[in-house]
Amino acid sequence: MTMRLLLSAILLFFSRGPATSQSVQSPYEIEGEIKPRCRIDELVFARLKKSGISRAALCSDDVFVRRAHLDVTGTLPSADEARAFILDRNPEKRAVLIDRLLERDEFADYWAMKWCDLLRVKSEFPINLWPNAVQAYHHWIRTCLKENVPYDRMVRELLTSSGSNFRVPQVNFYRAVQSRDPQAIAQAVALTFMGARAEKWPKERLSAMASFFSRIGYKSTGEWKEEIVYYDPAKAPPGGEAGAFVFPDGRGARPAPGQDPREVFADWLLAPGNAWFARNLANRAWSWLLGSGIVHEADDIRPDNPPRDPALLAFLEREAAAARYDLKHLFRLILNSQVYQLSSIPRCDRGISEANFASYQPRRLDAEVLIDAVCRITGTTEQYSSAIPEPLTFIPEGQRSIALPDGSIGSSFLEMFGRPPRDTGLESERNNRVTADQRLHMLNSSHIQMKIQQSVKLRGVIQGAAKPSDPAGPARELYLTVLSRFPTREELGVIGAYFKTEQGNRWVQVTDLVWALINSFEFLYRH
Repeated sequence: MTMRLLLSAILLFFSRGPATSQSVQSPYEIEGEIKPRCRIDELVFARLKKSGISRAALCSDDVFVRRAHLDVTGTLPSADEARAFILDRNPEKRAVLIDRLLERDEFADYWAMKWCDLLRVKSEFPINLWPNAVQAYHHWIRTCLKENVPYDRMVRELLTSSGSNFRVPQVNFYRAVQSRDPQAIAQAVALTFMGARAEKWPKERLSAMASFFSRIGYKSTGEWKEEIVYYDPAKAPPGGEAGAFVFPDGRGARPAPGQDPREVFADWLLAPGNAWFARNLANRAWSWLLGSGIVHEADDIRPDNPPRDPALLAFLEREAAAARYDLKHLFRLILNSQVYQLSSIPRCDRGISEANFASYQPRRLDAEVLIDAVCRITGTTEQYSSAIPEPLTFIPEGQRSIALPDGSIGSSFLEMFGRPPRDTGLESERNNRVTADQRLHMLNSSHIQMKIQQSVKLRGVIQGAAKPSDPAGPARELYLTVLSRFPTREELGVIGAYFKTEQGNRWVQVTDLVWALINSFEFLYRH
């Protein structure tokens, strides 16, 4: 039996897995009554009932341990982590796991990657922060996430800081905007911190907001590519002082003599009760964890694009503000909800189900997460370097892709699988749609084949699990390593039959199995 025939045999079972399975003994879901555990559940379940939409069952522990690791840390659980969680009998083990994941270093790595996408952290064209500034900026963002600095404090520093872009990393927010025109800066501020596309606003409204950013000055130093960002009182708003400063809600402002208008804008944006700020954060957090925003797209909040569930969004806004913009509190609230923990197997039309949060939305792994997962399974590494600007920028061997600080440093794999270029800060820059090139790369490329065939780690897994008293041991260990679950009885039967029928090199058989698992829907998607 060839590798391709093996793939067909094993994927026969995977193809009716997370996408369509209704089996009572499904490894993907738990049958039984679902009771609301928090206000999120009450709001969503009441709306589903009123609309006559059937919700999915709860996902199984096998699914949850993988989903939570990927959504919170961008990293697969190890086989030991998956096994321990699945066999744990603590009824509160999901909440315990969430708390533990939120404290891991990988949480800071993964969410720094997500925020770096929005903040356009990139050395080269068209952003041109350059390596020193990128390293400082990324380090600041990651440290804030690691230390759980309140989000409103992070944003105030980004909006109001002045100084060297090498020594005051926050000022790189302004240097990462492609144009220094105040209107371009206002658009970047609105997109990033208000979830609004200000280029669609009336011209007068955008110009009035741009006035708050009209006194930003830039000057170079004697150090290569260093630049000082500062408040320049000599600059005047377009059209003069009178009536120039107007907030997006239509209220006018009058900065005190010598006061940086950026501080006035930050005071307005971060003021208690300003829904622009809390709504954007709540909507983005929901979108990142559930696959789509309550307002969709997550960065296109406007009056004629209403939320799918206004009560849910209002609740999350209040929670974010009441918790003083504690990001981990907001994540913990969503992750512990039954809504987040629903199966990805819908009980009604998939489009209706996912749009109403009646089931979890499957989506392909991010490019960085996918290659890190393959490397974790096989014990291999990727090599990254940037030839521009000089001197060559090399990344230490073994650096995970989710921890890459610079959007200019990548690989053909990351580009093929939709890593965002970090040019605009739009969520849509990341493209997780599946293409023929991606499928062919996973199926046929020497890149993936060599990782599997030359894996010392996989050989160790098989040797450690190979016991005459437990012939299924290697298969179970491979499933835990790749899919974070135990194989079903049917799957063990297919694998056992293949191993008995195919009289060949056992290592070749093992690599065939790993290749088939890595190419399954179950591995390629978070579900």
